[in-house]
Amino acid sequence: MNNQVFVWFLRAVFLAASSSIVMAQEEPKFSWHGYIAQGLTQSIDSNFITEDNNITGELSEFGINGHYRLNSNLSVAGQVVYLDAGNRFEKGTRLDYLFVDWTIPDLAGWQAQVHIGRFKNTHWLYSVTRDVPQTRDTTVLPQSIYFDGFRDIALGSDGLQAKFKKYSADNIWEVNWSYGRSPLNDAQRDFFLGDDANGSIEQDFVHQVSAFWQPATMAWRVGVSWLESDFGYTAAQEDSRLDGGASIRRFMFSMQYFSEKWQFSSELVRELQEYNGLFAPNYVDRLTGEGGFVQFRYLFNNRFSGLIGYDTYVNNDNDPNGEALEISTGGLVPSYFGYMDTVTVGARWDISPRWRLQAEHHWVDGAARVVSLLDPSIRDHSQEHWRMWSVQLMYWF
Repeated sequence: MNNQVFVWFLRAVFLAASSSIVMAQEEPKFSWHGYIAQGLTQSIDSNFITEDNNITGELSEFGINGHYRLNSNLSVAGQVVYLDAGNRFEKGTRLDYLFVDWTIPDLAGWQAQVHIGRFKNTHWLYSVTRDVPQTRDTTVLPQSIYFDGFRDIALGSDGLQAKFKKYSADNIWEVNWSYGRSPLNDAQRDFFLGDDANGSIEQDFVHQVSAFWQPATMAWRVGVSWLESDFGYTAAQEDSRLDGGASIRRFMFSMQYFSEKWQFSSELVRELQEYNGLFAPNYVDRLTGEGGFVQFRYLFNNRFSGLIGYDTYVNNDNDPNGEALEISTGGLVPSYFGYMDTVTVGARWDISPRWRLQAEHHWVDGAARVVSLLDPSIRDHSQEHWRMWSVQLMYWF
């Protein structure tokens, strides 16, 4: 466990224990759940998931989560997972979250929750559920928003989060705020800066705010969110990179609609990126990426459903076809690494209340989310037109 998370966790537990002395309390209650998911997967003409067009079983997920109630207003929640998803992110075990939850039933007419520790990102449609396979519409989520290279960073942060909800006769309002940072390992450093980077990378902070509205019928959910984050890089004595940093500013619009037979979801993103140093002492680069997805699921009955979706992303809105990218790199980075368009078809079968079989196929044009643009062997990672598919069986308890 990260030392900083551990310190926050101990402080939060001390606060909870102290509060329980003076607050009316119920008997502590502990509950736990888990899931197991295994499947087959392949990426064809791309190394996004597998290499050499291999079909593999690198689609394994196992997670255990628990919730311990200290009293009526204080609880502790956490989850440990094991993941093997090919090249999408680092294989192994990680602590997804571990936080103290302080609930305030009435705060000027709002219900409030405060999370202290490693909390989960609640600002996007699927950010709070992307770690649990049976809650995802697809195994590979739309990469414009839920970029697998950022999975561990985007899932949650070490710090403080506050959530507020207000219910009225006609509306439901939700406002979320969080501030923290996520630890980065060497695998994530290599993804950002290429395999020849030897220094250390840190996220200085990530600050997020979001607001959502629903009518009382809960048929709609509409929201906006803002993310601001800075990263710093300290070069090693022998390094192909220099000291530097990056800043990300992300604005998103989210929407969902639910009916008896079908569901619709969509998110749009505009991302301002700035890079300083790293390649030369006075190097500065600013660009704006943008994209989003639309997704439609139809429920044939209470056991079978089908899905179609479209996802798109460009690294630089001033160079949507990547032509300037290829020219500026002397042809080392093909133009199709500047964008990525994906069409998805999926199906789901709920075999029994706790068993599900899910399948999907993605047709992809472009490779903006396959690998870092700084990887020296970037051309070898993907063709312009490629595909990926998966079939996954999951059980939860």
